[in-house]
Amino acid sequence: MANTVSAKKMTRKIAKRTAINRSRRSRMRTFVRKVEEAIATGDSSKALEALRAAEPEIMRAAQHGIVHKNNASRKVSRLSARVKALAA
Repeated sequence: MANTVSAKKMTRKIAKRTAINRSRRSRMRTFVRKVEEAIATGDSSKALEALRAAEPEIMRAAQHGIVHKNNASRKVSRLSARVKALAA
């Protein structure tokens, strides 16, 4: 348990930041899940639309440090490859 005033403040800050990060991570995962569901249905136009919505959300998560930049790029790349394969 925090004893000093500064340590107590840090625990408050950490709790607030954790809640924000959890929300951002959840939002990103929701967008990714929508793309994967569209791919599963086989609707290429719906999948492409979902991917276009998900890509900025994934990269925004990377900018905020929720996921690593390379991890975000890899996610976008793999999703776009799957959508492209669906259209072909």
